[in-house]
Amino acid sequence: MRQVKRKSALPVYIAAGVFAVYALVAPLYALHHFLIAAVLTAAAWLAADKLIKPRIEYIPEPEAPKAPPTPAEEIAAQARTARSEMERLAASIGSAAVREKIEKLITLSDAIAKDAQDDPSDIPQIQKFQNYFLPSTIGLLNAYDRMDSLGVGGENIDSSKQRILQMLNTEAAAFQKQLDALYQNDAMDLDADIQVMEKLLAREGLIAGDSLDDMLRKARQEGGNK
Repeated sequence: MRQVKRKSALPVYIAAGVFAVYALVAPLYALHHFLIAAVLTAAAWLAADKLIKPRIEYIPEPEAPKAPPTPAEEIAAQARTARSEMERLAASIGSAAVREKIEKLITLSDAIAKDAQDDPSDIPQIQKFQNYFLPSTIGLLNAYDRMDSLGVGGENIDSSKQRILQMLNTEAAAFQKQLDALYQNDAMDLDADIQVMEKLLAREGLIAGDSLDDMLRKARQEGGNK
């Protein structure tokens, strides 16, 4: 809070009143009469200004403008919105098979969104995924929910619901493929790290012939035989 002092206008009114009273009771036809009136008026203003305390007001400090969300934060917010909508649809749809698909899609969508925090270089790819696949998937689920809420079947309704269920399988596979593609660079970096470690171990004479993967496999086998 910021403190602001507001001076009262009363000293001005009092000074004006003193001048008016003097003009009524004293002649103002000579210069010294005007000088006396001016002195009395100024004295009245100074005295009143000193006696009448200013009014103190407390003004809230203006809020600092919020920084715009980062791309990773926007992705996280979009994922939360999608999760909330898919959870609502899962609760509304009666089919256990569809609910199972929705839960899998939610898990994959959350994992994809989390990668934006872990690896910002993947953000453009994740944004394309969220801007197309998530709305399309939610649109299919809403269509299924509308038909499911009718409570009756029919050739067209049943066929459409079956096609949507099949498409959800395709969507889940696409989500999984998208998630796996995001970790392609990590897998390449890990492979390079393993190759460097193998060369260092071989140079120090700690391994001979076997790769690091072979050594780890043998160690697990020996541990299992004990």
